[in-house]
Amino acid sequence: MVVMLKKIGRLFVIKTRFEACLIVYALAMGAMARGTAYLHQFPGFGGHLLMVACSGSVFLAGAKIFDCLRYEQAARAAAEPQG
Repeated sequence: MVVMLKKIGRLFVIKTRFEACLIVYALAMGAMARGTAYLHQFPGFGGHLLMVACSGSVFLAGAKIFDCLRYEQAARAAAEPQG
C-alpha cells in the first residue's frame, strides 16, 4: 500500500522546467479567467487593479516554482557521488 502511495505521490512532483512551464501556463490561464470576471464584476479602476493583482500573482508563483526547481536540482547534483 505504501509503495502505491509513493508512486502516486511522484506524479505531483515537478521535475523539469517543461513541467514547471506547464504549471505556470495553467496558473496564468486560471488567473486571467478570474481577472476578466473581475473586470465584468467591478468595471473601472477597481476591476483593473484586481486583474493586475491576478496577473502579478502568476509572476510571483512562477518565479518561486522556477527558483525551487533550480534549488532542488542543485541539491540533487551536490548529493550525487563524485566519480
